[in-house]
Amino acid sequence: MRLAVYEDQTATGFGPIAALRPVFELMCGAFTARARLTEFLPVTEWGVFLREELAETYREEHPTAAINDFAWLQHGPTLLVNGRWLPTRDALARINENEVGLVDNTVVSLTLDPLEAALLSDIPWDDALLQIARTRKFVDVPGTVARHPWDLVNHNAHQLQDDFTPQRGRSSCNDLGTQVAVLGSPNLVHVSPSATVEPFVVLDVRRGPIWVDDAAIIQAHTRIEGPCFIGRGSQLLRANIRGGTTIGPACRIGGEVEESIIHGYANKYHAGFLGHAYVCPWVNLGAMTTNSDRKNDYSEVRVPLTGEMLESGSSKVGCFIGDHTKTALSSLFNTGSSVGVMCTVVPGGRLLPKHIPSFSFVRHGELASAWDLEAGLEAARAAMSRRNVELTPAQERLLRRHFDATQDEREQAFRFQREKREEAPTPVERPL
Repeated sequence: MRLAVYEDQTATGFGPIAALRPVFELMCGAFTARARLTEFLPVTEWGVFLREELAETYREEHPTAAINDFAWLQHGPTLLVNGRWLPTRDALARINENEVGLVDNTVVSLTLDPLEAALLSDIPWDDALLQIARTRKFVDVPGTVARHPWDLVNHNAHQLQDDFTPQRGRSSCNDLGTQVAVLGSPNLVHVSPSATVEPFVVLDVRRGPIWVDDAAIIQAHTRIEGPCFIGRGSQLLRANIRGGTTIGPACRIGGEVEESIIHGYANKYHAGFLGHAYVCPWVNLGAMTTNSDRKNDYSEVRVPLTGEMLESGSSKVGCFIGDHTKTALSSLFNTGSSVGVMCTVVPGGRLLPKHIPSFSFVRHGELASAWDLEAGLEAARAAMSRRNVELTPAQERLLRRHFDATQDEREQAFRFQREKREEAPTPVERPL
């Protein structure tokens, strides 16, 4: 099977977490959308169609993939899949080349004939797909179409349940020892033979499965509730991991985490609460960094993605943090906060701004105008080298382009902060 995964015109609705990657490389469950497709479908060759500014870094990471190559589509019938679709395994098994898969009136799958490929380069991608789709039978298919980052978080527990299916029947509980407590069915636990689970760990699978991937280390006095995925090489350090959590590869996680996605290569080493959040790679959350994920009045949470307030439709929304952002100790994020790429956050003993644009410096709880891009890039190099990873020239160029692209967003946030400060009432001095 030939597979092409694509971003549609609503791919920009994910704010800072998709600034440096296509939407189909965002985590939900145990996989990204693209990885799930190549894992569960009989794919022989694959390609992607994504924002042009991401093509160079994606080609560097996936050198064998066809990228934004319309000529490649003419080499044979190709299954096109919307990168925002989060399918069940059953939905993937039911794909029919003569049908168009729909979820909530959004086209999510379509098999393209080579003769139709030319249409995609002549008019906008979404319009062309609709023209082609009208020549086929429409079928509603299972799954969810994500539109914003909180959709990934809210769907994560369900996706973890579905992704775990291949691991059943391969439980390794008998190898864990009597000092590891498994609450629930051992068949819902899969621990890789190369992973380490120390004594006095609790694995609670009464509400869902737990999957511990290769070379992960679960330190003593850690409690994990399913459904949960612990990625390759990650370490849990006396952590309390609540159900519905995904921790990607090479993370260091302590404290309490609830229903969150930590994409990979991120640090939350110390105590502090992270709930209903999405954290991108190379983020470091300082000791006692904490976010709120529910308002006191239980009302719907609004999120300022890229500065524009959006209704989430949910009363439980945490924070969304872009790549390379660093927080100092005791940073406090408000409910529904959006934090951009490569920010430096120094708290001031109070709630931080809900909207922190990319490449911002927060000092004493307020946005500061001074921010050094070169210093930020040097810090990124240093952080990545600690994991034997290089900040490549292509990645640096992408960061510089994103810095230029977000200049207006930063200026608007500074203006808003100044206006808010000017409108604040002057404190009245009271006699002693």
